[in-house]
Amino acid sequence: MWLDESAIQKQDLIIDPPYVNAAGSLGFYPGASAVSDWHLLGAFITNPVSLKARKPAENRVCINFADGFLLHTGLPNPGFSVVLKRYAQRWARAPLPVIVHLIAEDVKGLAQMVPRLEVCENIIAMELGFAHDISADEADRLIDSAFGELPIIISLSPYQVSTIAPVLVDSRVSMVRICEARGMLPDDNGKLVRGRLYGTGLFPTALQAVHELAAMGLSVIGGGGVYTNAQVKTLFQAGAAAVSLDAVLWRGGLKLDTLIEESIKEQ
Repeated sequence: MWLDESAIQKQDLIIDPPYVNAAGSLGFYPGASAVSDWHLLGAFITNPVSLKARKPAENRVCINFADGFLLHTGLPNPGFSVVLKRYAQRWARAPLPVIVHLIAEDVKGLAQMVPRLEVCENIIAMELGFAHDISADEADRLIDSAFGELPIIISLSPYQVSTIAPVLVDSRVSMVRICEARGMLPDDNGKLVRGRLYGTGLFPTALQAVHELAAMGLSVIGGGGVYTNAQVKTLFQAGAAAVSLDAVLWRGGLKLDTLIEESIKEQ
């Protein structure tokens, strides 16, 4: 089949200043308890949203380890329609652009969510998050079904890069964001729990993922284990187009105004 080259062109997406929060770090819209300078980010990424409501995991837990912690929640949310009803107007009035993170479970679900996002004000992109064990073929099908008027960001853990990244090279995906790695730890009762990992010990794997994706010609939002200005600078040196901040937004340690000032000086 002959394809118009303009129809498969990547949609440009510029995040300026080049910092975002990680999905799941600041809610569906930051409340009064959020970090005071969140509005200085280049874009705000929402909590993950699924088509249908998801209840919290029965065994939700936070388990500490030497260099961080494991968080298992089940990605609870009230479902796409409810989220849109509650937050669309807040997103439209937000002091920065909004990126909505969609839990990409199946093609039919994306077909119902994507068109409704495209008519919302102040949303500059959608981010797709996949199951940790998704195949490259299934990821490719989900990505293809989501293309429309909004640029697409793909959220990948460092361990998904080797499997999924090759199908992104010639696609219309605008950016790839390195998200939290997943792992497993025993809870207080000795039961093994799988969850998202946070902490300084994750930075080396995140840095390698950024380097590999940038070498493939993909535009990358680096993240994972970022707690210092030096780590942020290293991610940019490795080829990151922007940096994603997660647990540091809860626990402190980085000042966004300082980061942004330094970024401007180095441009």
